[in-house]
Amino acid sequence: MALSQSKIWILAARPKTLPAATAPVIIGCALAWGAEAFHLPAALAALAGALLIQIGTNFANDYFDFLQGIDDHERLGPMRVTQAGLVSPRKMKRATIMVFGLALLVGVYLVWRGGWPVVIIGLLSILFGVLYTGGPYPLGYNGLGDVFVLIFFGPVAVGGTYFVQALDISAPVLIAGFAPGLFSVAILTVNNLRDLDNDRAAGKRTLAVRFGKSFTVAEYVACIVIACAIPVVLYLAYDVGAKVLIASATLLFAVPTVKDVCSKSGVVLNETLAATGRLLFLFSILFSVSWLL
Repeated sequence: MALSQSKIWILAARPKTLPAATAPVIIGCALAWGAEAFHLPAALAALAGALLIQIGTNFANDYFDFLQGIDDHERLGPMRVTQAGLVSPRKMKRATIMVFGLALLVGVYLVWRGGWPVVIIGLLSILFGVLYTGGPYPLGYNGLGDVFVLIFFGPVAVGGTYFVQALDISAPVLIAGFAPGLFSVAILTVNNLRDLDNDRAAGKRTLAVRFGKSFTVAEYVACIVIACAIPVVLYLAYDVGAKVLIASATLLFAVPTVKDVCSKSGVVLNETLAATGRLLFLFSILFSVSWLL
């Protein structure tokens, strides 16, 4: 059955990855509200920018993975539309440029509000979104993707969302940002564990390929546990109130995904990947609600 154009582009946008873009914005908005600095236009612009950069990065990954020959008929993850022949490489390249261009347009307002720090954040986010699978030394192919995800889906995203509203930044905001960053690394870790054999064969040197399955399982568990400990750190170090500890209860809901990562491999980890995305979204809601109580 032929897919419609709209369904093809939805597939290319990879909607299951979008919680990684929305969760830091939700947390940043809650922090801004708690500081009596919430600014709706800036919040909406930050959300739009985050989603556009995430979608643009997904399009770029689709395009560059095809050019590098990483995706093939043995791919275990969701369909890549360029490799599947549903979208031509030229059209995917144009779509990538268009989406990043829209992100830049949204950024014009945020720059007007927040100044040059926003320019730096926006341009670096787009640059590394492309360099994740593009350029002469793709980050995702050389074990550096985890660092990029931790920083840009963590403190940068939360701190940037907070900054464009409050026009200020603080240590608790940046520390809080590490929680969604760690959950996002956990999502990437499941992805790399699922693709370990195929990535090794294709010469893609993710951390899973470099250090093996045991390391990857340990990385996943560490990311989940440390992320859920962030509210405890904030409570002990900054006296933010005990209610924020509610978010740490996310750890209880993570038990099934931890069991899956420890015992399963291959295509069945697609559901674990999606479940980890839901954990991230759950944490962002619990953290935000408890912060505002």
